[in-house]
Formats: sequence, C-alpha cells, structure tokens
Amino acid sequence: MRKKIQSYSDIGVALLMVLVIVMMVIPLPTWLIDIFLALNITLGVVTLLVTFYVKRALDLSIFPTLLLIATLFRLSLNVSTTRLILLYGNAGELINAFGNFVVGGNYVVGVIMFLILVIIQMLVITKGAERVAEVAARFTLDAMPGKQMSIDADLNSGLIDEQGARQRRQEIQKEADFYGAMDGASKFVKGDAIAGLIITTINIVGGLSIGVFMRGMSAGDAAAHYSLLTVGDGLVGQIPALLLSTAMGVIVTRAAASSELGPDLINAFTKYPRPLYIGSGMLLSLAIIPGLPTVPFTILGILTGLAGYMVGREAVMQSAESGQAASPASPASQAGQAASTASQASAAAGAPAGQAAQAAAQEKPAPVSPEDVMKLLTVEPMEAEIGYAIIPLIDPAQGGDMLDRIGTIRKQMAVEMGIVVPPIRIRDNIQIKPTEYVIRVKGAEAGRGELLPDHYLAMNTGGVEEDLIGVPTKEPAFGLPALWISPDLRDKAESMGYTVVDAPSVLATHLSEVIKKNGAELLTRQEVQKLTDMVKESAPAVIEDLMSSLSLGEIQKVLQNLIREQIPIRDLVTIFEALADYGKMSRSVDFLTERAREALSRLISLKIQGPDGVITAATLSPNWEQKIMTGVDGDLTRGWQLHMDPREVQKMIAAITRAVDDMLAKSLTPVLLVHPDVRLIVRRLIEGSLPNIFVVSYNEIVHGVQIKTVGMVE
Repeated sequence: MRKKIQSYSDIGVALLMVLVIVMMVIPLPTWLIDIFLALNITLGVVTLLVTFYVKRALDLSIFPTLLLIATLFRLSLNVSTTRLILLYGNAGELINAFGNFVVGGNYVVGVIMFLILVIIQMLVITKGAERVAEVAARFTLDAMPGKQMSIDADLNSGLIDEQGARQRRQEIQKEADFYGAMDGASKFVKGDAIAGLIITTINIVGGLSIGVFMRGMSAGDAAAHYSLLTVGDGLVGQIPALLLSTAMGVIVTRAAASSELGPDLINAFTKYPRPLYIGSGMLLSLAIIPGLPTVPFTILGILTGLAGYMVGREAVMQSAESGQAASPASPASQAGQAASTASQASAAAGAPAGQAAQAAAQEKPAPVSPEDVMKLLTVEPMEAEIGYAIIPLIDPAQGGDMLDRIGTIRKQMAVEMGIVVPPIRIRDNIQIKPTEYVIRVKGAEAGRGELLPDHYLAMNTGGVEEDLIGVPTKEPAFGLPALWISPDLRDKAESMGYTVVDAPSVLATHLSEVIKKNGAELLTRQEVQKLTDMVKESAPAVIEDLMSSLSLGEIQKVLQNLIREQIPIRDLVTIFEALADYGKMSRSVDFLTERAREALSRLISLKIQGPDGVITAATLSPNWEQKIMTGVDGDLTRGWQLHMDPREVQKMIAAITRAVDDMLAKSLTPVLLVHPDVRLIVRRLIEGSLPNIFVVSYNEIVHGVQIKTVGMVE
C-alpha cells in the first residue's frame, strides 16, 4: 500500500500546488474550506508527532520543503477565508466554532489569545529555532574540512573502502545542506506569523468598514460579528503554525539524540535519583508554607520522592546483577578463588595457622587492567602532516585535487617501479606552520616543504637572467632556487624562461621523489608475500622452486636492493627465476642481487639508453678496478670486506664526480660502466655522495645495444 501511494506522490504534490493557486483566485464553498482548515490542523499535529520519533535531523531531511508547502497552503487558506468573511460574513462552521466556543464569544479575549499565540511563535519558538539552525549550519560548514580530512585519512589507512567514504561524504554534504535549508526555512515561519498578524488587522478594519458603511450595521454589532470571525480565522491558522514551529524547534535541537524523544526524556529525568529526592523535599517544604495550596504540592512531592526511590533501587539492582554476572567469568576472581583454596589445603596439610593467615593477608585484589596503549604503537607506512592553510589543496569539497594526484602517483609507481605504495595518510598538524607540510616514512621525517596555496612556484632551470618579483624559496624535492609568484605573473614568468608549476604539483612531485628514495623501506615482508602469491597464480612452478631454496626475508632484501638502485621489479617472474637458479649456489643477498640485475639486462639497458638507443657512459679505468679487486677480502658469494686506503677512495669518488658533472652538463644520463666483479663495491662506495648515478656492469648491457663512452675515470 505504501509503495502504491509513493508511486502517485508526485501527482499529489502537483495537485496540492494547483490547489494553493486555485484557493487564492477562485472562491470556495464553506464546507470545502472547513475540510482544508481541518487538514491544515491535522498536518501540524502529525508533523509535530513525527519529530518525536526522529533520531537524526537527516531522517526528516524533507522538513524545510514541507515547511514551505505548509506555509503556502496556510496563506492560501487565509486568502480564501478573508474573502468569505468580507463578502458573506460567514467563513464556515470551523471558524465560527473557534470564534464563539474557543474564546467564549468574546472577541476581546479572542484578540488577546491570538496576540499571545503570535508572540509565543515569533519571539520564543521561531526565534530560538532560527538561532539554533543558524549556529548548526555555521558549525556544520566550519567542521566540513575536518570531517572530510577524517574520511580521507580513514580511506588512506584502509579503515573504509571507496564506497564507504563516498557515503560518508554524501552524508556530510546532506547535513550541511539540511541545516542551511533550515536556517532559511525558519524565515518562512517568522514571515507567516507577521503576515497572519497583518491579515487579522486588515480583516478587522475591513469588516468594520463593510458592516457599518455597506450593510448598515451598528459599530458594536459590526465589531462583534466581524472581529469574532477574524479572530476565529486567526486562531485556526496560528495553531497549526505554532505546531509546525515547535516541530522545527524539535528537529534542529535533537542534534545528539540516541533514540526517540520519549525514551530520551525519561532517561534524562530518571538517570539520577538525587535530583528527584531534592525536588521532592522542595515540593513538600512548599506544601507546609502558610498561604500556599497544600494538596497539589503534597501530591507532587510524594510522587517525585517515589520516582527517586524507584530509580535508585533499580540502579542498585542493576549494579548487583552486573557484579554477579562478571564475577564467575572473571579470570582474576577465579585465580583468587584458586589461591584461597590452595592456602586452605596447605593449612589442612599441617602448615602453621599463622602462615596461612599471613598468606591470606597478603592476597590482593586483581589489578585493574592498564589502558590499552597497543594502538599507539602503530606506525603508518607513509603519512603527510599539513598545516591548516594547505587543507584547501586536499579537501575535495574546497576544490582540492591532491587525493586524485596521490592516486595517480601510486599508479605511476606501480607501473614504473613495480612498487605497491601503501595508502598515504594525510592529517593536519597545528604544531607546524600553516603553510608547511612534513612527509614521514614509518614515522621518520623524509621530507619537508612549504606551499603558498594561491601562488605558483617559478624555477630558474638555467639561462634566465631577468629578475622576477616573488617570495624566494627552494623547490622542496630537488632543492633548486625558486620563487613563489602571484597568478598574474605566471604568463610573464613562462615567457621569461622560468619553469612554473602550481602548489599541488610541488607537493605531488615531492611525494614521488620521497617514494622513489624510500621505496625499499615501503616493501615490507608482508608485501613480498602478496607479490609471491600473485606470481604463484600464473607461475606456481617458479614460486615452488624459489621457496625451496630461499626464505621470504632473503627475497625481500634482493628486491629492496633493486629498488634502491631504481631498477623496476615489475618483471617478478624473471627475477624469481634468477633467484631460484642461483639460490642453490649461494644465499648471499649481494650475490643474488647481481644475478637478478643480469637477468634484467634488457630492462636496465632500456632505462639508461638515450632517445637514439645508444648508451652513453663513462668507464672506470682498469687501474681503479684492479685496486678495488686487490683490496677486497672474500667475494660476493661468501661475503666480502674492502680494505682500501681511504685517501684512494676519496680520489676515486672525486674523479667519478667530475665525470658525472661533465655528463650532466651535456644533458646526459649519468652512467658509469664497470667490471661485473666490482660493480656492487663501486656502487656502495659512491652511493652516499652520488646517489643518482647508474653504476652498471658489462653483463647488464643487453647484446645489440650500442655503447658510446665519453671518457674514462682515471
């Protein structure tokens, strides 16, 4: 039945709007006016009762629109009844009943009652509800960025999925829209009360004029007749308006309700017995004061005292029941009972009574369990702390697209490096500067920068001699000198040769570089397990052979070594096959890393070759290679140590640095080509001072690729 009514609800609303227009234009019979007036009162009563059962304001999100429709309907009824009163001196039985029975036929009393209702509605209920709705709308809008950040943080940390985040965002948006609509809808009710007061005044003046000058009635008879009808009309209209105003107040004030209004009220007054006892004592004291009525205060005092007694007794019974329920199941109580039984058995076996008493005295109650601090030990794999001025760049509600950029970065890292970047948690931090951000990897700071949200970062990459007005700074990812410029200088800066990027791009670039530099730390053992499980679905024989010779930790260390040198690990099948082949010979991580690199020779060659397909590299002289081999104690298979003069090492690093600077000056990718036996050792020696150089061995160059040397490191 309900679904059937809902299917025709649009037609009903459309007919209601047509009826509102008809009532304002076409005179209606009095019997139909009586039906509509009764319907108006019923609508007010039912709406008020519905609000008692609403737990959240959003459960009745249609209320602002309902308030507007009810106000229009009531105003159209005022127009129709005014027409009937002034034309025929009769507006139906319902208005006559309110004018004669409700106010006793005294139009003065009726006017006073009408004014009281209008004052209550305008100054008390409507004004209070309007203020609550205004404050709620303001607080809801102010809290939206924080709520959005909380949703994004839960999404990034994996507590909720994308659908859950979308639902929560929609709920926040609906809440803001609702309170904003309620703030405006309260003006309808206030305006309706003012309009009712004006209409009533016009009806009284118009009725007196028509009765005296057009119908020949005396001033007293005209005042009595038309005033009673006008007051009855005003009361019939203002009572439903008062009910709807009260319903609006109930809706906007039930912000933190946990159940329906009735249970909430009972819980509020019966939660603590002491206020009931105090109230009972005050009422009984008033009953014995001479001059005050004794019976009402006595009855109310006794009832309040009984209520306090019943509430207190129920609280004691619930406490006792909870104690009995917890006692048998408590491990601490069972341990205490066991200790007591053991001491009794010891005394019965011949232990001195004093010792038994001393043991009983030393028994202590079970210690209260300490606060659960395990959650505080959780460290996020990656997180970004931002100042409050950067929130608009993150919050989608304020036009921020940083979350989409982070998703793009994660996809890019997966495609380019084969790294599955964990969700990046973003949260605000009031302890840093408003325009500052901090990037952390496993709790440790891995990067820090500053953003001006409404500015662009202009970087002089070389060749620009003209000065530009801006705030001097450094590009956070690479440390290049830069300027923060206003948006109107962007075109000028680009025409001068500056590289100009917006603030979100600066943060996204910095995040990408931090991920590249710390990708090895993000590859946890659990992630390696997921990777092996993924490969097992398509190549189970490879995983079976691999796991028979190497542990998960050794596989993790090899993959981390590859990531540290910017070698993509997407081709896991090739890597795992190489590890399975050479893992039977040695379990040395360094040895296995070199063999995995050789298996990825095609990928490494593609990564370091230029646009023309030629690899341009500097080579290490045989003298240096011989010195390194002579200084190595052991080998990669069993482990090695380097015994080399530190001064010689510094000379070699300085020579390699000069070669790298020459290649960078020629816009070439810095590549150093060395003997396979010393590649890893050379890399370890220079990685602290030259982390971005590619150190490759001859075995890592695929056959058929042309190599062009730019010099030898002497």
